[in-house]
Amino acid sequence: MNKKRLIISLLAIITVVGATVGSYVYRNTIYSRIARTAAVVSGQEIKPLLDSESRYIRQIVAQDNSTSRTIMWQSDSSEADAVIEYRLAGSENTQTIGATDKAFTDDGSTTYIHEGTLTGLTPNTKYEYRVGYGGDRRSDWYSLETAGASVYDVLIYPDSQSGDYSAWEQIVKDSAHRNPRTALYISMGDLVDNGEQDYQWRTWLNSIRPLSATVPLATTLGNHEMYTLDWKMREPYAYLNYFAVPPNGNEIFNRRYYSYDFGDVHYVVLDTQLYESNHEDNHDTHHPDLYDVQVQWLRQDLAANTKKWTVVLMHRDPFQYAFDRPGSSRDVGFNEEGVLFMPIFDEFNVDLVLSAHLHSYRNRGHVRNFNRDASGPLYILTGIAGDARRPKWKEHPLDVYVAPDRDKNNYMTMTVTPNKLIVKAFLADGTQLDESVIEK
Repeated sequence: MNKKRLIISLLAIITVVGATVGSYVYRNTIYSRIARTAAVVSGQEIKPLLDSESRYIRQIVAQDNSTSRTIMWQSDSSEADAVIEYRLAGSENTQTIGATDKAFTDDGSTTYIHEGTLTGLTPNTKYEYRVGYGGDRRSDWYSLETAGASVYDVLIYPDSQSGDYSAWEQIVKDSAHRNPRTALYISMGDLVDNGEQDYQWRTWLNSIRPLSATVPLATTLGNHEMYTLDWKMREPYAYLNYFAVPPNGNEIFNRRYYSYDFGDVHYVVLDTQLYESNHEDNHDTHHPDLYDVQVQWLRQDLAANTKKWTVVLMHRDPFQYAFDRPGSSRDVGFNEEGVLFMPIFDEFNVDLVLSAHLHSYRNRGHVRNFNRDASGPLYILTGIAGDARRPKWKEHPLDVYVAPDRDKNNYMTMTVTPNKLIVKAFLADGTQLDESVIEK
């Protein structure tokens, strides 16, 4: 027994030393190995997971987030006996479900993806969950709260694609700290700069750690998720493997567009990557019918919606902007996505349409039938949260507010109440840029 105490004391000293060197990723690896060793030496029944066994634990939105939630994580080796345990917060009575053990290889790197969806949960209820393998290896417990009729906050992040993700990581950390009641967070697409580069995905997944294990994520497919290492087009393989968003019933385009309910809001996530999907020289990504199929699905989805509020998320902006440079022949107006989808948003009385892609924050106010109309959806171009920059755009006649400095990153929040959607935009340092209120 004295020997065990001595070993554990030595491990504790190593922990202190390890905390003073290396990156936090490296320290986490040290900590996980020390914790496993201490558990083995002391004869603990449950052993903590190594860092290599529990990478990027994350919640993903399910179809109905009042009664279900998807849990994902990754390991460096195959773990056929992956499980998820969950219980009411404070309870000792746990339930267990099995999780997948799927190998995914991309950019010369293989990871094993584990996922499972908890179902039959009680609305507006606090749970705890942990992941692991077999009967003796488990992660820490993490909180999980189902959606209900109560007020809740959403964090919304514009394009995060970067060469160096440090600024994006800081935005997530700071915005999460400023918004402790966040119940849901949303990425508007172009999460990474290159959809095939493994380093970028590992960095991005590591960056969302302030939120990932305890708050559900809803992602939007962007065009950069569809690039190969040599900047050609491909299917968004990495995106589709890393984010098990709800299915849409279409085998070819499954999870590229989808919808989900959270509280009294119905969220519709569109796939606006027709250009990337319509290259005849690449048979694997040649999908000229993407919008035709999606419009049919969208109409059915909105017709079946019973929630009070409807919010649409789409990567490409439906408005068209002219380049702010001499000799540009591009006119302001509406692009293909706008001409196609905006009349449908009008028809089904969508409340809010958020878009991205142009790396500029702009509030266009309420628009119906392509004109200013207080009865139409509110259109907001969400801005930029990474280090990639785009050409400057001229103002659109429908712009109500344009962020004064396009080179400064931003993020957004939305507060959902019974009678209002309160949408705000902030600079990375927390300075408020803009605010809109939708009442109903």
